[in-house]
Amino acid sequence: MTVSSRLLARLSGLPPAESQDIAVETDLRVPMRDGVVLLADRLHPRDPTTPHIVLIRSPYGRRRYMRPVARALAERGYQVVVQSTRGTFGSQGDFDPFRHEAEDGEDTLAWLEQQPWFGGSVAMTGASYLGFVQWAVAAGAPSWLKALAPQVTASEFRSLIHPDGSFSLDSVLSWVHTVHHQEGRPLRVLASMVGQRRTLAPVFAGLPLMDLDRALIGRRVGFYQDWLEHIDIEDPYWGGIDHSPRLAEVVPPVSLLGGWYDLFLPRQLADYTAMRAAGLHPQLTVGPWTHAHPAVLGVGLRESLAWFDAHLRGRSDRLREAPVRIFVMGARRWRDLPDWPPAATATRWHLHGGGGLATHPPAISPPDRYDYDPADPTPSVGGIVLGPHAGARDNRRLEARADVLVYTSPALDRDLEVVGPVTADLHVRSSSEHTDFFVRVCDVEPSGRSVNICDGLARLRPGRFGGAGGAPQRVTVDLWPTAHRFRRGHRLRVQVSSGAHPRFARNLGDGEPLGTGRIPRVAHQEVHHDPDHPSAVVLPHVRG
Repeated sequence: MTVSSRLLARLSGLPPAESQDIAVETDLRVPMRDGVVLLADRLHPRDPTTPHIVLIRSPYGRRRYMRPVARALAERGYQVVVQSTRGTFGSQGDFDPFRHEAEDGEDTLAWLEQQPWFGGSVAMTGASYLGFVQWAVAAGAPSWLKALAPQVTASEFRSLIHPDGSFSLDSVLSWVHTVHHQEGRPLRVLASMVGQRRTLAPVFAGLPLMDLDRALIGRRVGFYQDWLEHIDIEDPYWGGIDHSPRLAEVVPPVSLLGGWYDLFLPRQLADYTAMRAAGLHPQLTVGPWTHAHPAVLGVGLRESLAWFDAHLRGRSDRLREAPVRIFVMGARRWRDLPDWPPAATATRWHLHGGGGLATHPPAISPPDRYDYDPADPTPSVGGIVLGPHAGARDNRRLEARADVLVYTSPALDRDLEVVGPVTADLHVRSSSEHTDFFVRVCDVEPSGRSVNICDGLARLRPGRFGGAGGAPQRVTVDLWPTAHRFRRGHRLRVQVSSGAHPRFARNLGDGEPLGTGRIPRVAHQEVHHDPDHPSAVVLPHVRG
């Protein structure tokens, strides 16, 4: 047992190790159907009676980050094969994200079956990209692929890259930077990580977007350019790497783990509900985490091990009874549910003149107005992005801006628990046919601190939401699902603005292609809240 595996096991709450005598084989050559060879490492107890295999396929290397995880699993009775995906860390071919993972995953499984140490049962685990590669082989998988444990991920990535037709500029460029530097020497990799936000800041301000990969790392990045070009959900580019249409065909039992501030959460919950609708029985855990929160690794490892022990080794004593377990923020406690989403009362919290927020309908009042200037874009604060700047943050400085409208309820006279999908129903008018509306729900503490709970953005384009003849448009904004208890004495707050840069690429207002737009145009915005235009946020109230 190494120091790192011992520490990881302790932090993750793993059961005691079954073996500390672990053999390591490196650089195993795994042939693909097109002649490309991928490299893999194998860790296993020296006890030859260990038949069960855990496969981890990663673009982030086989040793620096994965070795402690692999060793912790091997110490608990599994053979662990960690493979570098195509074009990374010594594996041949070009790294084209998502594009080859179905075929390469199938070929890797076929290779495992041919090995003399194959024992007839395989599981897969991993977070983010390491979870996507599991979805790539899940439908129609061989019967001996016994369990999957994808964490903070989804069966398709387009909705992350282009949320509602926008572009996740911060997360995409952060990932481009990470992938570019990750194979350097350890100290250089560390330096690039520490300095990433400082490096990215001036790049985020640049236009056009098609030049930002060169500005960041000095060269054109093929997949970044492809993502700028292929925005439409119906674009054939995404068809081959979208595995959501085949969720009903998933063979292995699946244990999902997500976070309320994770980028993939809406799509991950859609994956869960699609499998449930198909008669499958996935397990779902959602905690109060961002995408890169350390607890994702620890809880994910513990949940994966329990899932694998049950489905590969017949040890179900550590499996929980409830299929769904969520963390209720504000209440600071876990809750077990029979399914997702739970039964709830959809309650409209209406925007009122004078910045009010209440469950009763609004009175006659003039619309609120603000200007959105893409040359001075409304900044993003916390929320749903990669990196340590994600998650819950104090929003008071943001709310003081002239381009952010704020609507606040009176102090609550009792606790209010909200669990499930959240939407905003806005009545708006804009001087631009091409613009965005961003809505955020916050919990305002008695001290005045305003903490973001969930949010979302809608991108307007001609004809999408109606509003002919200059009339206000009725716009639906899908916010992140959540589970939060607003405490007695706290207040609810709703922000309305037209951007969150650089989380979302700013809408320049010109309708130009995403990658080539250069000239920002000011949009004059109106938000209506009167009996004929009752703008509201719809919250799923549940009994606490």
